[in-house]
Amino acid sequence: MKHNNMLAMILAGGRGSRLHDLTNKVAKPAVSYGGKYRIVDFPLSNCANSGIDVVGVLTQYESILLNSYVAAGRRWGLDARDSGVYVLPPREKADAGLDVYRGTADAISQNIDFIDTYSPEYVLILSGDHIYKMNYAKMLAEHKANDADATIAVLQVPLKEASRFGIMNTDDSGRILEFEEKPETPKSNLASMGIYIFNWKSLRRLLIADMKDSASSHDFGKDIIPQLLSDGKHLHAYKFKGYWKDVGTIDSLWEANMDLLNKNNELDLNDPTWKIYTEDRSTLPHYIGPDANIKGAFITQGCSIDGDVEHSVLFTGAKVHAGAKVIDSVLMPDVVVEEGAVVCRALVADGVTIGRSAQVGSPDSENIQLIAKKVKGVE
Repeated sequence: MKHNNMLAMILAGGRGSRLHDLTNKVAKPAVSYGGKYRIVDFPLSNCANSGIDVVGVLTQYESILLNSYVAAGRRWGLDARDSGVYVLPPREKADAGLDVYRGTADAISQNIDFIDTYSPEYVLILSGDHIYKMNYAKMLAEHKANDADATIAVLQVPLKEASRFGIMNTDDSGRILEFEEKPETPKSNLASMGIYIFNWKSLRRLLIADMKDSASSHDFGKDIIPQLLSDGKHLHAYKFKGYWKDVGTIDSLWEANMDLLNKNNELDLNDPTWKIYTEDRSTLPHYIGPDANIKGAFITQGCSIDGDVEHSVLFTGAKVHAGAKVIDSVLMPDVVVEEGAVVCRALVADGVTIGRSAQVGSPDSENIQLIAKKVKGVE
Protein backbone atom coordinates (compact mmCIF):
# COMPACT_ATOMS: atom_id res chain seq x y z
CA MET A 1 0.00 0.00 0.00
CA LYS A 2 1.41 3.38 -1.01
CA HIS A 3 -1.24 5.89 0.03
CA ASN A 4 -1.76 6.44 3.75
CA ASN A 5 -1.75 2.68 4.22
CA MET A 6 -5.51 2.42 3.53
CA LEU A 7 -7.27 -0.30 1.55
CA ALA A 8 -10.85 0.04 0.24
CA MET A 9 -13.62 -2.56 0.23
CA ILE A 10 -16.69 -1.81 -1.91
CA LEU A 11 -19.91 -3.61 -0.92
CA ALA A 12 -21.46 -4.34 -4.32
CA GLY A 13 -23.58 -7.38 -3.52
CA GLY A 14 -27.02 -5.86 -3.00
CA ARG A 15 -29.91 -7.40 -4.91
CA GLY A 16 -31.37 -4.06 -5.99
CA SER A 17 -34.90 -5.50 -6.00
CA ARG A 18 -36.54 -2.04 -6.01
CA LEU A 19 -35.07 -1.47 -9.47
CA HIS A 20 -37.28 -4.35 -10.64
CA ASP A 21 -36.46 -5.63 -14.13
CA LEU A 22 -33.30 -3.49 -14.41
CA THR A 23 -31.57 -5.81 -11.94
CA ASN A 24 -33.04 -9.14 -13.05
CA LYS A 25 -29.85 -9.98 -14.94
CA VAL A 26 -27.46 -7.23 -13.84
CA ALA A 27 -26.14 -6.40 -10.36
CA LYS A 28 -27.29 -2.98 -9.14
CA PRO A 29 -23.78 -1.39 -9.21
CA ALA A 30 -23.49 -2.37 -12.90
CA VAL A 31 -26.70 -0.50 -13.87
CA SER A 32 -26.11 2.28 -16.42
CA TYR A 33 -26.17 5.94 -15.41
CA GLY A 34 -25.50 9.39 -16.86
CA GLY A 35 -25.18 8.65 -20.55
CA LYS A 36 -22.09 6.42 -20.54
CA TYR A 37 -21.32 5.40 -16.94
CA ARG A 38 -22.19 2.56 -14.59
CA ILE A 39 -23.02 3.25 -10.94
CA VAL A 40 -19.88 1.44 -9.69
CA ASP A 41 -17.69 3.88 -11.67
CA PHE A 42 -18.27 6.47 -8.93
CA PRO A 43 -16.81 4.71 -5.85
CA LEU A 44 -14.01 3.23 -8.00
CA SER A 45 -13.12 6.64 -9.47
CA ASN A 46 -13.26 8.17 -5.99
CA CYS A 47 -10.75 5.54 -4.82
CA ALA A 48 -8.42 6.20 -7.77
CA ASN A 49 -8.66 9.99 -7.34
CA SER A 50 -8.07 9.66 -3.58
CA GLY A 51 -4.84 7.74 -4.16
CA ILE A 52 -6.10 4.36 -2.91
CA ASP A 53 -4.19 1.61 -4.68
CA VAL A 54 -5.95 -1.61 -3.68
CA VAL A 55 -9.73 -2.06 -3.91
CA GLY A 56 -11.73 -5.19 -3.19
CA VAL A 57 -15.19 -5.32 -4.79
CA LEU A 58 -17.52 -7.71 -2.97
CA THR A 59 -20.05 -9.08 -5.44
CA GLN A 60 -22.97 -11.45 -5.03
CA TYR A 61 -26.20 -11.35 -7.10
CA GLU A 62 -26.22 -11.42 -10.94
CA SER A 63 -22.57 -10.52 -10.84
CA ILE A 64 -21.16 -11.94 -14.12
CA LEU A 65 -21.26 -8.62 -15.98
CA LEU A 66 -20.14 -6.68 -12.89
CA ASN A 67 -17.23 -9.08 -12.24
CA SER A 68 -15.86 -8.81 -15.78
CA TYR A 69 -16.39 -5.03 -15.81
CA VAL A 70 -14.61 -4.44 -12.50
CA ALA A 71 -11.77 -6.85 -13.33
CA ALA A 72 -10.52 -4.36 -15.95
CA GLY A 73 -8.83 -2.19 -13.31
CA ARG A 74 -7.01 -0.16 -15.95
CA ARG A 75 -10.20 1.89 -16.49
CA TRP A 76 -9.62 3.57 -13.14
CA GLY A 77 -5.82 3.52 -13.28
CA LEU A 78 -5.81 0.67 -10.75
CA ASP A 79 -3.74 -1.82 -12.74
CA ALA A 80 -0.17 -0.78 -11.95
CA ARG A 81 2.27 -2.88 -9.91
CA ASP A 82 1.26 -2.98 -6.23
CA SER A 83 -2.28 -1.86 -7.09
CA GLY A 84 -5.45 -3.41 -8.43
CA VAL A 85 -9.19 -3.99 -8.29
CA TYR A 86 -10.08 -7.45 -6.99
CA VAL A 87 -13.44 -9.17 -7.36
CA LEU A 88 -14.38 -11.01 -4.14
CA PRO A 89 -17.47 -13.25 -4.36
CA PRO A 90 -18.84 -14.98 -1.22
CA ARG A 91 -17.08 -18.14 -0.10
CA GLU A 92 -19.21 -19.47 2.74
CA LYS A 93 -22.44 -21.44 2.50
CA ALA A 94 -25.52 -19.94 4.09
CA ASP A 95 -28.56 -21.87 5.34
CA ALA A 96 -29.94 -22.49 1.84
CA GLY A 97 -26.62 -23.87 0.65
CA LEU A 98 -25.93 -20.74 -1.40
CA ASP A 99 -22.72 -18.74 -1.40
CA VAL A 100 -23.92 -15.44 0.06
CA TYR A 101 -22.82 -12.69 2.38
CA ARG A 102 -25.09 -12.74 5.46
CA GLY A 103 -24.65 -9.03 6.10
CA THR A 104 -22.33 -6.11 5.41
CA ALA A 105 -19.95 -7.07 8.23
CA ASP A 106 -19.95 -10.73 7.17
CA ALA A 107 -18.84 -9.62 3.70
CA ILE A 108 -15.71 -8.12 5.27
CA SER A 109 -15.26 -11.05 7.70
CA GLN A 110 -15.18 -13.55 4.82
CA ASN A 111 -12.32 -11.54 3.30
CA ILE A 112 -10.10 -10.99 6.34
CA ASP A 113 -7.32 -13.03 4.68
CA PHE A 114 -7.46 -10.79 1.58
CA ILE A 115 -7.13 -7.65 3.73
CA ASP A 116 -4.35 -9.19 5.84
CA THR A 117 -2.30 -9.77 2.67
CA TYR A 118 -1.78 -6.00 2.43
CA SER A 119 -1.37 -5.31 6.19
CA PRO A 120 -3.22 -1.97 6.00
CA GLU A 121 -3.43 0.34 8.98
CA TYR A 122 -6.88 1.54 7.87
CA VAL A 123 -9.78 0.01 5.95
CA LEU A 124 -12.32 2.09 4.03
CA ILE A 125 -15.71 0.43 3.55
CA LEU A 126 -18.08 1.77 0.88
CA SER A 127 -21.43 1.05 -0.70
CA GLY A 128 -21.15 0.32 -4.43
CA ASP A 129 -24.51 1.81 -5.41
CA HIS A 130 -24.40 5.53 -4.63
CA ILE A 131 -23.63 8.39 -7.01
CA TYR A 132 -21.32 11.04 -5.54
CA LYS A 133 -17.76 12.39 -5.61
CA MET A 134 -15.73 12.27 -2.40
CA ASN A 135 -12.07 12.65 -1.47
CA TYR A 136 -11.48 9.74 0.92
CA ALA A 137 -7.96 11.06 1.66
CA LYS A 138 -9.53 14.11 3.35
CA MET A 139 -11.80 11.83 5.36
CA LEU A 140 -8.76 9.78 6.47
CA ALA A 141 -6.88 12.95 7.47
CA GLU A 142 -9.83 13.92 9.72
CA HIS A 143 -9.96 10.35 11.12
CA LYS A 144 -6.28 10.61 12.10
CA ALA A 145 -6.56 14.18 13.43
CA ASN A 146 -9.33 13.07 15.80
CA ASP A 147 -7.48 9.89 16.79
CA ALA A 148 -10.77 8.07 16.10
CA ASP A 149 -11.40 4.33 16.23
CA ALA A 150 -13.91 4.71 13.39
CA THR A 151 -15.04 7.61 11.20
CA ILE A 152 -18.45 7.58 9.53
CA ALA A 153 -19.37 9.88 6.64
CA VAL A 154 -22.64 11.70 7.26
CA LEU A 155 -24.87 13.88 5.15
CA GLN A 156 -27.29 16.50 6.45
CA VAL A 157 -30.77 15.54 5.23
CA PRO A 158 -34.09 17.39 5.74
CA LEU A 159 -35.31 16.53 9.25
CA LYS A 160 -38.66 15.32 7.86
CA GLU A 161 -36.78 12.67 5.84
CA ALA A 162 -34.36 11.66 8.60
CA SER A 163 -36.47 8.69 9.76
CA ARG A 164 -35.55 6.90 6.48
CA PHE A 165 -31.85 6.75 7.44
CA GLY A 166 -29.45 5.59 10.10
CA ILE A 167 -28.98 8.79 12.15
CA MET A 168 -25.82 9.82 14.04
CA ASN A 169 -26.28 11.98 17.14
CA THR A 170 -23.04 13.88 17.90
CA ASP A 171 -21.57 16.41 20.28
CA ASP A 172 -20.19 19.78 19.11
CA SER A 173 -16.80 18.25 18.25
CA GLY A 174 -18.37 15.69 15.89
CA ARG A 175 -17.96 12.74 18.25
CA ILE A 176 -20.81 10.26 17.75
CA LEU A 177 -22.69 9.69 21.00
CA GLU A 178 -25.58 7.60 19.68
CA PHE A 179 -26.59 5.78 16.50
CA GLU A 180 -30.29 5.29 15.72
CA GLU A 181 -31.44 3.13 12.82
CA LYS A 182 -34.42 4.81 11.08
CA PRO A 183 -35.77 6.53 14.25
CA GLU A 184 -39.43 7.55 14.30
CA THR A 185 -38.56 10.85 16.01
CA PRO A 186 -35.00 11.74 14.93
CA LYS A 187 -32.87 13.86 17.29
CA SER A 188 -30.61 15.07 14.46
CA ASN A 189 -30.46 15.12 10.67
CA LEU A 190 -26.99 13.59 10.23
CA ALA A 191 -27.61 10.52 8.06
CA SER A 192 -25.04 7.76 7.69
CA MET A 193 -23.82 7.44 4.08
CA GLY A 194 -22.61 3.86 4.61
CA ILE A 195 -18.98 5.05 4.23
CA TYR A 196 -16.69 4.01 7.09
CA ILE A 197 -13.00 4.21 7.95
CA PHE A 198 -11.83 1.74 10.61
CA ASN A 199 -8.48 1.04 12.23
CA TRP A 200 -7.95 -2.44 10.82
CA LYS A 201 -6.50 -4.18 13.89
CA SER A 202 -9.42 -3.24 16.14
CA LEU A 203 -12.04 -3.91 13.44
CA ARG A 204 -10.46 -7.32 12.76
CA ARG A 205 -10.85 -8.32 16.44
CA LEU A 206 -14.46 -7.14 16.43
CA LEU A 207 -15.31 -9.03 13.21
CA ILE A 208 -13.86 -12.31 14.54
CA ALA A 209 -15.98 -11.98 17.70
CA ASP A 210 -19.04 -11.08 15.59
CA MET A 211 -18.60 -14.20 13.40
CA LYS A 212 -18.94 -16.37 16.51
CA ASP A 213 -22.08 -14.58 17.75
CA SER A 214 -25.11 -16.54 16.55
CA ALA A 215 -27.46 -13.74 17.63
CA SER A 216 -25.74 -11.17 15.41
CA SER A 217 -27.08 -9.92 12.05
CA HIS A 218 -23.41 -9.50 10.99
CA ASP A 219 -24.15 -5.95 9.88
CA PHE A 220 -22.21 -2.69 10.41
CA GLY A 221 -25.29 -0.60 11.20
CA LYS A 222 -27.04 -3.16 13.41
CA ASP A 223 -24.09 -4.79 15.15
CA ILE A 224 -20.57 -3.40 14.65
CA ILE A 225 -21.22 0.33 15.17
CA PRO A 226 -23.50 -0.21 18.23
CA GLN A 227 -20.81 -2.52 19.69
CA LEU A 228 -18.11 0.13 19.22
CA LEU A 229 -20.32 2.71 20.93
CA SER A 230 -21.14 0.40 23.84
CA ASP A 231 -17.39 -0.31 24.21
CA GLY A 232 -16.82 3.45 24.61
CA LYS A 233 -14.75 3.74 21.45
CA HIS A 234 -14.24 7.09 19.71
CA LEU A 235 -16.51 7.34 16.65
CA HIS A 236 -16.25 10.53 14.59
CA ALA A 237 -18.77 11.96 12.11
CA TYR A 238 -17.23 13.25 8.87
CA LYS A 239 -19.63 15.82 7.39
CA PHE A 240 -19.90 15.51 3.62
CA LYS A 241 -21.06 18.47 1.55
CA GLY A 242 -21.92 17.93 -2.08
CA TYR A 243 -24.05 15.84 -4.40
CA TRP A 244 -25.03 12.36 -3.16
CA LYS A 245 -27.78 10.12 -4.46
CA ASP A 246 -28.88 6.65 -3.44
CA VAL A 247 -30.28 5.27 -6.69
CA GLY A 248 -32.21 2.42 -5.12
CA THR A 249 -35.54 2.97 -6.92
CA ILE A 250 -36.67 3.67 -10.49
CA ASP A 251 -37.79 7.16 -9.46
CA SER A 252 -34.46 8.00 -7.76
CA LEU A 253 -32.44 6.63 -10.70
CA TRP A 254 -34.55 8.76 -13.07
CA GLU A 255 -34.07 11.79 -10.77
CA ALA A 256 -30.29 11.30 -10.63
CA ASN A 257 -30.17 11.31 -14.43
CA MET A 258 -32.47 14.34 -14.64
CA ASP A 259 -30.18 16.20 -12.22
CA LEU A 260 -27.60 16.24 -15.02
CA LEU A 261 -29.85 18.67 -16.93
CA ASN A 262 -29.50 21.23 -14.15
CA LYS A 263 -26.74 23.74 -14.99
CA ASN A 264 -26.03 24.16 -11.27
CA ASN A 265 -25.73 20.41 -10.65
CA GLU A 266 -22.97 19.84 -8.08
CA LEU A 267 -21.96 16.49 -9.57
CA ASP A 268 -20.24 18.06 -12.65
CA LEU A 269 -19.18 15.04 -14.70
CA ASN A 270 -16.84 17.25 -16.75
CA ASP A 271 -14.66 18.35 -13.82
CA PRO A 272 -11.05 17.75 -14.99
CA THR A 273 -9.75 17.73 -11.40
CA TRP A 274 -11.96 14.76 -10.36
CA LYS A 275 -12.59 12.56 -13.36
CA ILE A 276 -15.15 9.78 -13.32
CA TYR A 277 -13.54 6.96 -15.28
CA THR A 278 -15.57 4.42 -17.24
CA GLU A 279 -15.51 1.92 -20.08
CA ASP A 280 -14.58 3.68 -23.32
CA ARG A 281 -17.00 2.47 -25.96
CA SER A 282 -15.84 3.27 -29.49
CA THR A 283 -18.83 4.86 -31.20
CA LEU A 284 -19.47 7.53 -33.79
CA PRO A 285 -20.19 11.10 -32.65
CA HIS A 286 -23.86 11.84 -32.06
CA TYR A 287 -25.97 12.74 -35.10
CA ILE A 288 -28.74 15.37 -35.04
CA GLY A 289 -30.97 15.28 -38.14
CA PRO A 290 -32.07 18.46 -39.98
CA ASP A 291 -35.67 18.16 -38.71
CA ALA A 292 -34.77 17.15 -35.14
CA ASN A 293 -36.05 19.38 -32.33
CA ILE A 294 -34.07 19.30 -29.07
CA LYS A 295 -34.78 21.30 -25.89
CA GLY A 296 -32.77 20.94 -22.69
CA ALA A 297 -31.41 17.43 -23.28
CA PHE A 298 -28.28 15.50 -22.30
CA ILE A 299 -27.11 13.70 -25.47
CA THR A 300 -24.28 11.14 -25.37
CA GLN A 301 -21.94 10.01 -28.16
CA GLY A 302 -23.35 7.54 -30.66
CA CYS A 303 -26.92 8.90 -30.40
CA SER A 304 -28.94 9.51 -33.56
CA ILE A 305 -31.89 11.94 -33.36
CA ASP A 306 -34.39 12.76 -36.10
CA GLY A 307 -37.42 13.40 -33.84
CA ASP A 308 -38.21 15.61 -30.81
CA VAL A 309 -36.33 15.34 -27.52
CA GLU A 310 -37.27 17.52 -24.56
CA HIS A 311 -35.82 17.53 -21.03
CA SER A 312 -34.41 13.99 -21.38
CA VAL A 313 -31.17 12.06 -21.01
CA LEU A 314 -30.04 9.81 -23.88
CA PHE A 315 -27.33 7.21 -23.29
CA THR A 316 -24.77 5.90 -25.79
CA GLY A 317 -26.28 4.61 -29.02
CA ALA A 318 -29.90 5.71 -28.40
CA LYS A 319 -31.94 6.40 -31.56
CA VAL A 320 -35.01 8.63 -31.91
CA HIS A 321 -36.64 8.31 -35.34
CA ALA A 322 -38.50 11.01 -37.28
CA GLY A 323 -41.88 11.99 -35.80
CA ALA A 324 -41.05 10.37 -32.43
CA LYS A 325 -41.23 12.36 -29.17
CA VAL A 326 -39.16 11.77 -26.02
CA ILE A 327 -40.20 13.98 -23.07
CA ASP A 328 -38.96 13.93 -19.44
CA SER A 329 -37.43 10.51 -20.00
CA VAL A 330 -34.22 8.50 -19.71
CA LEU A 331 -33.19 6.29 -22.64
CA MET A 332 -30.50 3.81 -21.61
CA PRO A 333 -27.84 2.50 -24.07
CA ASP A 334 -29.01 1.39 -27.51
CA VAL A 335 -32.72 2.18 -26.98
CA VAL A 336 -34.65 2.71 -30.24
CA VAL A 337 -37.77 4.91 -30.41
CA GLU A 338 -39.40 4.27 -33.79
CA GLU A 339 -41.38 6.67 -36.00
CA GLY A 340 -44.32 8.42 -34.33
CA ALA A 341 -43.77 6.82 -30.89
CA VAL A 342 -44.15 8.94 -27.74
CA VAL A 343 -42.13 8.34 -24.55
CA CYS A 344 -43.08 10.50 -21.54
CA ARG A 345 -41.90 10.30 -17.90
CA ALA A 346 -40.33 6.91 -18.48
CA LEU A 347 -37.03 5.12 -17.98
CA VAL A 348 -36.34 2.79 -20.91
CA ALA A 349 -33.90 -0.08 -20.20
CA ASP A 350 -30.85 -1.00 -22.28
CA GLY A 351 -31.55 -2.14 -25.83
CA VAL A 352 -35.36 -1.84 -25.66
CA THR A 353 -37.27 -0.82 -28.81
CA ILE A 354 -40.44 1.31 -28.61
CA GLY A 355 -42.39 0.39 -31.75
CA ARG A 356 -43.97 2.70 -34.32
CA SER A 357 -46.64 5.07 -32.95
CA ALA A 358 -46.60 3.33 -29.53
CA GLN A 359 -47.13 5.47 -26.42
CA VAL A 360 -45.39 4.76 -23.10
CA GLY A 361 -45.51 6.69 -19.86
CA SER A 362 -47.82 9.59 -19.01
CA PRO A 363 -47.25 13.28 -18.21
CA ASP A 364 -49.67 12.95 -15.26
CA SER A 365 -48.18 9.84 -13.64
CA GLU A 366 -46.97 10.13 -10.06
CA ASN A 367 -44.19 7.58 -10.62
CA ILE A 368 -41.78 7.04 -13.46
CA GLN A 369 -42.65 4.09 -15.69
CA LEU A 370 -39.93 1.51 -16.29
CA ILE A 371 -39.98 0.03 -19.80
CA ALA A 372 -37.84 -3.10 -19.74
CA LYS A 373 -39.29 -5.09 -22.67
CA LYS A 374 -39.91 -4.30 -26.31
CA VAL A 375 -43.13 -2.37 -26.91
CA LYS A 376 -44.96 -3.42 -30.06
CA GLY A 377 -45.97 -0.62 -32.33
CA VAL A 378 -48.59 -0.16 -35.00
CA GLU A 379 -47.89 -2.64 -37.82
